[in-house]
Amino acid sequence: MTRINVHEARACLSDYVQKVKAGEAIILCDRNKPFAEIRSLASLEKPRDRREPGLMNGMYPAGPHFF
Repeated sequence: MTRINVHEARACLSDYVQKVKAGEAIILCDRNKPFAEIRSLASLEKPRDRREPGLMNGMYPAGPHFF
């Protein structure tokens, strides 16, 4: 993780954008005190496995009015 101050982020924003796109996380600081983390949204997305239909079949009773 890279730690940068706001002034440095403004001066070299395009360089840090490229690092974030590459998957690196950046900690944004104000006078060397961290207050935000910048990271790619792709790193937050997890592939979801598809569930098979009917996994809970018969676990909850449903009256005739349901059907």
